[in-house]
Amino acid sequence: MKDRTTLLFGLDEFVVVDVSRVDDGTVRVVIETLAREGACPECGTVSARVKDRTTLLFGLDEFVVVDVSRVDDGTVRVVIETLAREGACPECGTVSARVKDRPLRRVKDLPASGQRVELWWRKRRLVCLPAACPRRSFLERTAAIPPRSRLTVRLREHLAQAIAGSNRAVSEVAAEHGVAWHTAHRALVAAAARWLPEPSPTAVLGIDETRARSVRWLKESAGWRRSDPWLTSFVDADPARRGLLLGLAPGRSGGCVKGWLAEQTPQFRAGVGTVVIDPSAPYASGIRAALPHAQIAVDHFHLVRLANEMVTDVRQRVAREQLGRRGTTADPAWVHRRMLLAAGNRLSPRQLRRLERVLAADDPTNEIGAAWGCKELLRQLLAARDPAEIRGRLWAFYSACAAADMPETTRLATTIETWWPHVLVFLQLGVTNARTEGFNRIIKQVKRTGCGFRNMDNYQRRIMSHIAVTRAA
Repeated sequence: MKDRTTLLFGLDEFVVVDVSRVDDGTVRVVIETLAREGACPECGTVSARVKDRTTLLFGLDEFVVVDVSRVDDGTVRVVIETLAREGACPECGTVSARVKDRPLRRVKDLPASGQRVELWWRKRRLVCLPAACPRRSFLERTAAIPPRSRLTVRLREHLAQAIAGSNRAVSEVAAEHGVAWHTAHRALVAAAARWLPEPSPTAVLGIDETRARSVRWLKESAGWRRSDPWLTSFVDADPARRGLLLGLAPGRSGGCVKGWLAEQTPQFRAGVGTVVIDPSAPYASGIRAALPHAQIAVDHFHLVRLANEMVTDVRQRVAREQLGRRGTTADPAWVHRRMLLAAGNRLSPRQLRRLERVLAADDPTNEIGAAWGCKELLRQLLAARDPAEIRGRLWAFYSACAAADMPETTRLATTIETWWPHVLVFLQLGVTNARTEGFNRIIKQVKRTGCGFRNMDNYQRRIMSHIAVTRAA
C-alpha cells in the first residue's frame, strides 16, 4: 500500500524512498518502481534479479556475483552465475527454466583492481522438456563466455590488444595472464580478422619495400641458394585522406605487385589513378600490367638520394686518384662530406664560404664541385612547379651534367631521362611516398621488437594488427 508521501508525489508506478531538503526552494526526492520484475527488451525474459554493487563493479553484464572470497594476498575467488533464469535448447529451441544441476566451471578472466581473479561460473544445466527432443539437457550460453571457452571474451580482447598494441612477445603476454602461448596467439588471429577489413579504394596508391629478414644462404640439392626476403607495402597515399596501410605482399618484384592488386576488387583497381614508387623497373612493369590506366609518379626523395650518392662516388674516386687511398680526417673533403650532401639553400653564408675553401683545397680537378652543382640543380628542378620553370631547370641540369663529363653525372642524367615522364607526374601532382616511408619505419620497429619473424604470415599479421590498433587509438 502506498504511503501518504508517495500518494502526494503522484507517480503511480513509483514509491518515494527518501525526501531531504537541499535548500530553501529545493527538495531531493529518491524514488523506485513498485514492480519487482522486468522484461528484457531484447529477448523478453522476465527477471526479478537486481544487480548489486559488486556485480556492477565486476562488469560482466550477463552475470551476477554470487560470492567473493580471499585466496591469498594477490588473488580473490569470485563465483558468478547468469542473471537469466531461462535458456533455449540449441537442438529444438524450447525455452526451459528447469535446472538439472549447477556444476562449477573455472574460467580465466582479467585481473580486478590489481588482483588476480580465480573465476568460477556456476553454470546451469537445464532440462529440455519435450520428449521428442533427442537432447535431454543442455548448458546455458552467454556472449561474454562463448560455448567451450575457458576464457572470457574481454580477456581474449585484452590479450590481442596487449600483443598488437605494444609489440610485446606472445609468450610474455601469455605468461602475464596465465594462459598458453597458443591461446594468446589464437586471440590475436581472431582479433586481426576483425581489425583488418578489405582495403578501401584510394585515388593515390604508394608502394615501397622493406627487408623482411637478413640475407641467408640455404643449401639445397642443386647447390647453395641465396635467400634475400623482402616485403612490399601498399599504402593509401591520397593527401586528401588519412594514411592507411592497405596490405603487404612477400617479395619486391612486379609479380608481387600484380598478385596483390589482382586480389583486390575491380572497384579498388578502377579507383587508383596514381601510383607513387621509387625508381624501380619491376614495380613499374607490375603496375603497367595490373593498372594500365594509372599514372606512375616517382618519389623525389629517392631521386635526391641518387644525386647524393653520385656526389659521394665522385668524392671517393677523386680521393683515390689524387691520394692513392681513401679519405681520412686529414682531408677537408672527407671531413665535410656531410656538408656536401646538405641542401645548398639551407646552408648559411658561413657554411657556404667554408664549402668554397674545402673545394679550393681538396678538389684540384673541380670534379667534386661540378658534381655538387649537378646535385643542386636537380634539387631545384624537383622544387619547380611552373611548366616553363620546369623546362628551364631541366635544360640547366642536363647542360651541367654534360659539361661535367663524368661517368657519375652521366649516369644520374640518364636515370632522370629514363624516368622523366614519371618525374613529371610528381611535379604536376605533388604526390610523394612519405606516408609509405613512415609505415616502413613502423614495420622495421615491429621486426626489431620481435627480433625477426620466421613465419611470414605471422609477420604480416603482427604488422597490420599493430598499425590498426595504434592508428585507431
